[in-house]
Order: sequence, then structure tokens, then C-alpha cells
Amino acid sequence: MTYWKTSRKKNSIAYYHLPGLFEFYELYRMFLPLFREHREYFYDWCGIGSIYGAPEDCLWGGGRVEAGEVSPRKVLSLMEEYGISARLTFSNSLLREEHLSDKRCNALCGMFEKTDGTQNGVIVHSELLLNYLKKNYPGLYQVSSTTKVLTEFKECQNEIQREEFRYVVPDFRLNKAFEKWNTLSEIQKDKVEFLCNECCSFGCKDRKRCYEDVSRKNLGEAGEEHRCLAPEAQGGYRFSKAMENPGFISTEDIQNTYLPMGFTNFKIEGRGLGSALVLEFLLYYLTKPEYQIHVREALYLDNMLDLF
Repeated sequence: MTYWKTSRKKNSIAYYHLPGLFEFYELYRMFLPLFREHREYFYDWCGIGSIYGAPEDCLWGGGRVEAGEVSPRKVLSLMEEYGISARLTFSNSLLREEHLSDKRCNALCGMFEKTDGTQNGVIVHSELLLNYLKKNYPGLYQVSSTTKVLTEFKECQNEIQREEFRYVVPDFRLNKAFEKWNTLSEIQKDKVEFLCNECCSFGCKDRKRCYEDVSRKNLGEAGEEHRCLAPEAQGGYRFSKAMENPGFISTEDIQNTYLPMGFTNFKIEGRGLGSALVLEFLLYYLTKPEYQIHVREALYLDNMLDLF
């Protein structure tokens, strides 16, 4: 069955939103020159919409415990050089009023708001933080975080209709609800950002609790450690396993289904993983198979990059 009879985007570009703005700075420092100077290596139907992440010890952080140590100024400079939007992952769901005055997070917002080029944004969960950012940093756009775990289509549709958000990342279990997605208007479709490569169990009931545990850790608060009870959870992330997930979005899915339907934004997860795995995502989603060896070699030969 086809779902894209009403679409107007026959030659659309798929924009990827990539993980590890701070966490994988060295990887992108090597990858982005290749992406610009050797476009023949990469699919012509895709581009980089943004790179997201946060430095370590960020109170407002969420989704993953932050681990990026590189200077924010260096990160911002790299993104400006390549005209890529930087997104601060401030998706902590447990923030209270007293947390809003955090000097480091405010300084980051101030720094990333002041740019003459591509607009930067913030991935947010907390309504408290959303309102604070709108008032104090109006130059940053807002992205509704997948940590909200919006598994009901109506909930997600309501989120998409909110003017505060430029993009909304639905729960990955809604990825293949094509008939429902095709009821959206063109403007609404432009706001949807699908999470492609989630490895979590499709039937997981504790996803929200898992994210709350991360939020609590970023706040430095004690609490019972969340233990994932999903099958094969102890094996960690495997891209091959993610590909078997019913919610997985492949390059073929993007080209043959999502783009013809009018959807152009796709998020790749991976902030909590290593550079080697993130490189595999860049190879799979952006790089033509015949040129993947060239990209691998260019990155492997850089002694500054610790892939493992």
C-alpha cells in the first residue's frame, strides 16, 4: 500500500540530525571536511540538518548522562564553519525552579544564541525550561524531546500543533503508523523528526522511567538505579539488533516511503555510544557503499581520533 498520494516533495532532501555535538567532536572534525570536499562519496538525497549534544556535568541535560569535554567555543566554531545547526540537549524532565539559574547552562544558551549564521536550538522536555528559554533566549529554536515518550498519535499530533516547537521527535513506536502520519498537513509534516535507529525493546514499558533516572543523575540526586528488564538488554547497543526493531527506519524506507510522503527530518541516536558505532551510522545513512572504505580509511588514519 502507498501512503504518499498527497505529497508535493518528489525531490526532497532528507536531513539527518546527528548525535554527539560535544561527545564526538573529534569525529566530526574529521568527517565534516570529507562531507564537504568529497560529496561524490555521499548520497545526493541527504544532508546534515543539525548535530546535537551537551558537555559533561550539565544540570539541564537529559536523555543520556553527558560525557563531552571539549570547549563549547571550539564546538560552536566548527558548526559555524560548516553552516550546521547546533542543538543543546537540555531534555532533563525533573527540573525545578531553582535549577533555572544554573550559570553553566545559561552561559551555553547565551553563547549558542549569538550567531550570525545558522540558527541553533535546544532539545527540551521540561515545560518549566521551555518557558524560561522562550523568555530569556528567544534566538534559540525549540525541539520537543523524544524523552516525553509520546506513544499515542493524538498526543504527538497535539505536540506538533504547538507553535513553540520547530520540531517534534515522536516515540519510535509510532514510526510506521503511516496512515495516521499521512493525515498531517505539509507544514505539520515538516515538524516531524523520526528517530531511526532505536535499539530499545519495542514493547518496553519503562522507557520514561529510564529517562527520569538519567535526569536524576544529571541533577546529582540520589535514587534507586533503574535496571532495564528488556530481553537482551545486557548485550548493549547493537546496530544489527536495531535493524531488526519494528520501528527501525532504513535508507530504503527514507527514500521510498518517508520522502515521498513529505517527511524530511530524521534523527540518529548514539550519544551514549562510542565513536566507532557513530561512524557506522554515518556510513550507513549518508555514505554510498562503494565509498565507505574511503571514509573509513580517512578517519582511521587520523591519530587524534580514538574510535574505540
